[in-house]
Amino acid sequence: IALSGVPITLLVTVVALLIALPLGFLLALTRINQVPVLNWFSRIYVSFVRGTPIIIQIFIVYASVPLILSLFFERYNININVYDINPIWYAFIVFSFSTTAILIEVFRSALSTVNKGQLEAAQSVGLSNFQAYLRIVIPQALVVALPNICTATVNLIKATSLGYAMSLQEITLKAKVAANVGYNYVEAYIDIFLVYIILCSLVEYGFKLYEKRLRRYK
Repeated sequence: IALSGVPITLLVTVVALLIALPLGFLLALTRINQVPVLNWFSRIYVSFVRGTPIIIQIFIVYASVPLILSLFFERYNININVYDINPIWYAFIVFSFSTTAILIEVFRSALSTVNKGQLEAAQSVGLSNFQAYLRIVIPQALVVALPNICTATVNLIKATSLGYAMSLQEITLKAKVAANVGYNYVEAYIDIFLVYIILCSLVEYGFKLYEKRLRRYK
């Protein structure tokens, strides 16, 4: 039964990463280059996420977003019941929000390891900033960042287990609902444990294979 929740868990993980990776990288650049306002915003954002449990972030989003949407819909006479919205959309928001903050620090520390002289050398031979980052800086930074990105991904997969608080039909909720029928809670928790172990191990293995391919940039 727990396996039936794997597609939802993976979908939330993939969507959150697709949103968080580019946002985290761009906001990390604002930290590295000390961009006014955005640098300050990134610092506050990271501090907020680090200082609050993700379950609290879930409750805040799950309670506040429907309220904001209902006020918006009422104002513009949009006939949509916010409470009929699939919880997966709230999961996308929460886990993207949380993962972005983590990746900001991952990319910031990785970009700091690349010598600034390489960027200046690339610019001196006529490459634009975009080309220099794409061909020189990012490949090197990615080698350093990949282990931490792997850790962030595994933590994200495990964090999706808190999606049950939003009635998200992921691994944990599926197993708990099935356990309620025959009160087989021990078996359900063992199933959850095994599914997460296998899933996270496969993700780690995939990252290790990709890391081997990137070693040529060291």
